[in-house]
Amino acid sequence: MEPTDITIEILKDIRSAIGQTNERLDRTNDRLDQTNHSLVGTHALIDGTNERIDSLRDELSRRIVESEIRTSTAITALAGTVSEMTDVLRASHDLRPRLERCEQDIVDLKRRLP
Repeated sequence: MEPTDITIEILKDIRSAIGQTNERLDRTNDRLDQTNHSLVGTHALIDGTNERIDSLRDELSRRIVESEIRTSTAITALAGTVSEMTDVLRASHDLRPRLERCEQDIVDLKRRLP
């Protein structure tokens, strides 16, 4: 079987189409490489953001603990003060009858004086 002009033309067209396909694949590969490069940059940004978030979370946790310690200390001091005031009020309440007797004694003494 001898090659005919039409067969040769078809083979040329196939070769040309393969070349165009290879060029499109090369452009697609280039775009994929660019996309991969962009993704690497995006991953780096995300990693940096995650590190900043972790740092901020640690700082916030530390501040919360410090605040809770200050609050606990203030509540403990307040409880002590309330206890002291309760003791003072209780003592003054216990002295009330004695004070009233003393005042009455003073009134009685004043009446006896000329």
